[in-house]
Amino acid sequence: MTTSPVSIQAEPFDVAAEIARLSAETAGRAGAVVTFTGLCRDEGGRLTALELEHYPGMAEAEIARVVEEARSRWPLAGVRVVHRHGRVAPGDGIVLVLTASAHRTAAFEAASYLMDYLKTRAPFWKREHLTDGSVGGWVEATAADDLAAGRWEG
Repeated sequence: MTTSPVSIQAEPFDVAAEIARLSAETAGRAGAVVTFTGLCRDEGGRLTALELEHYPGMAEAEIARVVEEARSRWPLAGVRVVHRHGRVAPGDGIVLVLTASAHRTAAFEAASYLMDYLKTRAPFWKREHLTDGSVGGWVEATAADDLAAGRWEG
């Protein structure tokens, strides 16, 4: 049974289980599986959690659309994107991107493309919860994130 390429969930994800599942689904067709796990940082000890919000249904559809864009750009045997929502503590996984292809270059490039999209344009809103008990502002993509994403345009 093939797993949906996109999951948005509150609960933590199991990286090893996701790799095993994608590897099994692409057995014989993939020569490379690239894995990226994005973790919540504590931002120098000032952060107790990152809160992520999204519009259910819309976020999944939009990420699935970008997964299809990646499939059209690179010869992928399989793709899996898992993104958390709700409160995520420092050290916990926020996002997991897996790409499988016959060759490593396509798998690496597709994973990088998907992460650049997720960092800059995915429909998530992030807010910091600080160690002093206050709630920080909404976190925006950085100029470096936008620059990295710009390489895929055109």
